[in-house]
Amino acid sequence: MRGISRTSLAEVTERFDAVLASADPATLGHELFEVVALLQREHSLRRWLADPANPAEAKSGLVGSLLEAKVSPATVMVAGDIAGAAWSKPRDLVDAAERLAVYATVAAVDEQRLGDIEDELFRFGRIVVAEHGLRAALTTEGVAAEHKRALVADLLSGKADAATLALITEAVTRPRGRTLEQALDHYGQIVAERAKRYIAVVRTAVPLSEDRQARLQATLARVYGRPIHLNIEVVPEIVGGLSIRVGDEVIDGTVAGRLAEVRRRLAG
Repeated sequence: MRGISRTSLAEVTERFDAVLASADPATLGHELFEVVALLQREHSLRRWLADPANPAEAKSGLVGSLLEAKVSPATVMVAGDIAGAAWSKPRDLVDAAERLAVYATVAAVDEQRLGDIEDELFRFGRIVVAEHGLRAALTTEGVAAEHKRALVADLLSGKADAATLALITEAVTRPRGRTLEQALDHYGQIVAERAKRYIAVVRTAVPLSEDRQARLQATLARVYGRPIHLNIEVVPEIVGGLSIRVGDEVIDGTVAGRLAEVRRRLAG
């Protein structure tokens, strides 16, 4: 987000934190995801709420009337606050609601376990990439959301954190135009941001020792000025070296990457 949307997100997040202190996090997260689904589905509502010509009080009031008696008071307050804020475009409003839904979902998780959730989201994404049958079962259009939800529950219940299960279920059943892998990555980034750190996706030809991981983590933390969580993917095809992605920035030091660059230059 940029400009006025970035400012509004910071403001609604601050007020969200105050509401969260007295709310049930799991309920708030679930209900905010339902608000996201409503806004995603109702195009005219989304556009009207994002229109700067409409008064903030009217926007908050409309959302309150739509949600009252259907969700908890905490959700009504947060959704109304999001609706009343100023957004550069309608999508930013929905993105803000989704971000706060993720924040609420992981709110009861301590800092150490937040790292576990980041790992679980990443590992599930890698499993989906490797298991084509599973990916098809989770992403094929026309398959009822209830079936996908049940499949995720069968796979992960008792094996992953409840917050991880909730986020993966949301990514599977309502990806918002993203691929499943993109949705999982997006939620992992939001969890990391909530923990005030960045995620570095490291692709390596061979497993990294704990010592090398620690050194890499410390180096990246110095470069980016924030704690770093490593998601490591072993990919023999890259031959040697490392490829590191932090957000949109990619540092490709792999042999395969250098060979590809040579080929591009020769072709040019």
